[in-house]
This record gives sequence, C-alpha cells and structure tokens, in this order.
Amino acid sequence: MADRLPVLPAHPADDRFGRDRAALRLPPFLRRKQGKGERVAAVRRLLRQGNLNTVCEEARCPNLAECFERRTATFMILGKDCTRACGFCAVGTAVPRPPDPAEPAQVAQAAAALGLAHVVITSVNRDDLPDGGAAHWRATIHAVRAALPEAVIEVLTPDFEGDLDAVRHVASAPLDVFNHNIETVPSLYRRVRPRARYDRSLTVLKTVADEFPELAIKSGLMVGLGETADEVFALLADLRAHGVDIVTIGQYLRPSLKHVPVVAYLEEAAYEVYRAEGRRLGFQHTFAGPFVRSSYNAAEALAEARRAG
Repeated sequence: MADRLPVLPAHPADDRFGRDRAALRLPPFLRRKQGKGERVAAVRRLLRQGNLNTVCEEARCPNLAECFERRTATFMILGKDCTRACGFCAVGTAVPRPPDPAEPAQVAQAAAALGLAHVVITSVNRDDLPDGGAAHWRATIHAVRAALPEAVIEVLTPDFEGDLDAVRHVASAPLDVFNHNIETVPSLYRRVRPRARYDRSLTVLKTVADEFPELAIKSGLMVGLGETADEVFALLADLRAHGVDIVTIGQYLRPSLKHVPVVAYLEEAAYEVYRAEGRRLGFQHTFAGPFVRSSYNAAEALAEARRAG
C-alpha cells in the first residue's frame, strides 16, 4: 500500500542522541504563540482557585493559548503526578498523593464558571489505586452532570491496567464520549509507551463500544515518531474494527531532551493521506493535522462525527 502513496514530506529528524538543544527547535509552521493575555490569565486564576490541574498545562500543549482564550480547558483529575513514565509525555512521574475528595465538585464548579457546553476530563495513570481511580472518575462525571445537565461530557481515560470492571464503572456514568488513546503503532510501544499494551488498549475500546453503544468512541495517535505509513494504516484499521468512531492524528512534539526524539515533521500532504484512509475505513470523523490533540476542538470533532453518522 505504501508504494502507491505520495512521499510524505518531512523535515530533518531530531538529533538521535538528544544532546543538542537544536533538536528541540521547531520548523516555522509548528511555532505557536505562548499562553499570555488577560483571557488566558483569567482561566489560569480560575483553575488555581479550585486547585485544579489541566492537561493543557501539564503536557505543555501547543494549543493552550488558543483554548484558554476561548475559555476552554481539559481538566486533569487525580493529581498531576503519574505512576508511569511514557517516553513522549511531559506530565511528571512521582508517587502520587491520595485522590482529593473535593476535586469532583471543584471540577464541576470550574466547568460551570467557564460556561462549558462540552466538558473534557482526563487523568494521570493511577496504577497505585486498586481501581485505577475509576470511582473518582465516576464521582467527577456525576458532579459535572449535576452542575451542567445539558453539557456534553467527554472522557479521555487511561487503560486501568486492563481492569475492564474499572472501565465499565467509568463508561456507565452519564457521559457522551469515551476516548482512550492508542498513541502509537505497536512497533514503537516499547520505546514510547513501555508500561502500556497495544492489545490492551484495543480491548478497552472494544469493550466500551460493544457494551455502551450510545457512546461515541474516540481514540488518537501521534505521528513523527518513526512509524511508517503502512503501520498507521494498519493501526487505523484496528481502531475501526474495535468500534472507534472518531480518530485524532497529530504531530508529536518533543517536550524536552529527556523524551524520545522526533523522527519527522509531517506536512499537510501527509495528513490528507491519513484523512483519506480514515474516510475509506468508515470513521465518522478523522481529525488530522500538526496541532491536533485528543481534546483539541473536541466539540467540533463530535459535531462532524454526528453529521457524518
């Protein structure tokens, strides 16, 4: 299949050994403004008042300024310390504190204060907890639903170490979109996502798709890590076969020299190839582009999927 594709344009790879700070320099088309300005500061103040974390800040999302200026944010629950150390992720790794019982109500209050019509919630991995944090997840969803009865609630969950009862506990809460990211192709898991399992993530998605057909099922991946086009095509086919309706594809941006290097910066022609493959496979929406992230323009992605569905 790959030999029939146009060449996917790419910029030179990062320094493989990660010793040269120039390895973090982005090509011009991937540079975005920093998160400054009063509207951005106002969202930050609101979050700090509730002692809340966002993946926008902790994962150094390039879309932070745009989203905060629109008064949207992706809440990251269960603290800001993760029990895993994925090679791509800027979120800190440490022994986490116990879940804050006040956090569900604080998330709901902040979502209401922002006037959100589409609320996105994610979390760190909490492999230290018997249920992976599923009970806290469920409490947060219920609190948001009580505060915003008409809002769309989208969750971006971890894999709960394959505990499908924990997955069901979250998926059976009053939500609308269940998202779990596959992140990358199987051949790169050991380097990029060593404590996760490709088949485990597919099982999480398939379980929710089969048992909760009222939910939109979503997953996402990064590109530019050294994957081939054929590997991405195979991954997309796996996601579709496991019940995924919406897929997001975005450029991996290296957070620091400690993280795995970028192999290629994809340009627009590459994303159009992947969008076309997504259409061929029957996804309701394939959202692909350099700055696409799982929760970026989540409301718009869901609207596109619903129109297609």
